[in-house]
Amino acid sequence: MESCSLLSFCQLSILPPKKVNNYRALPPLLKQRSSHSTTTLQCHKMYVPVCIYICWIGGFGEASPEAKAAKHLHDFFTYVAVRIVHSQLESYNEEAYAEMVEFLETHSLSDGGDNFVADLLRQSSTHKTLALRILEVRSAYCKNDFEWDNLKRLSIKMVEERNTKVMRDYVTETSTVNTETET
Repeated sequence: MESCSLLSFCQLSILPPKKVNNYRALPPLLKQRSSHSTTTLQCHKMYVPVCIYICWIGGFGEASPEAKAAKHLHDFFTYVAVRIVHSQLESYNEEAYAEMVEFLETHSLSDGGDNFVADLLRQSSTHKTLALRILEVRSAYCKNDFEWDNLKRLSIKMVEERNTKVMRDYVTETSTVNTETET
């Protein structure tokens, strides 16, 4: 968003305004007299109000959308690390591989990667070694191997494609052209 109006939608509140008796207590934008010319401010990022997180999107709590995405990526990195370690063990340590398979059958990765690794740490010395290896691989994958630029590119592409599809489907659905009556 390159520019936005003086009172953009993101600055409006959905809550009723508080009664203000002191003119000095008003925010600077409300102190200005209205004029016929529109003043624009340069905005570099969209402002996502905290109320949006809590009320409309289903309870982000106080976390930003980026923090929520980071948590999902963290869990995903744990999943990837488990897959990498699992694959490595299959080729060079059959005993540890068997223990890993047994542990995977009884413990789910879906309830959080940290819970999975914490449970693995508490099993036995072999399991502890596997857990430490998973932590090491998770960190290395996140820092060195994950393609962050590709994630951004693919995310933008996906949003654009899905927006186009939704709008195309809507236009097709609401179109007044009826091909059956023409034949």
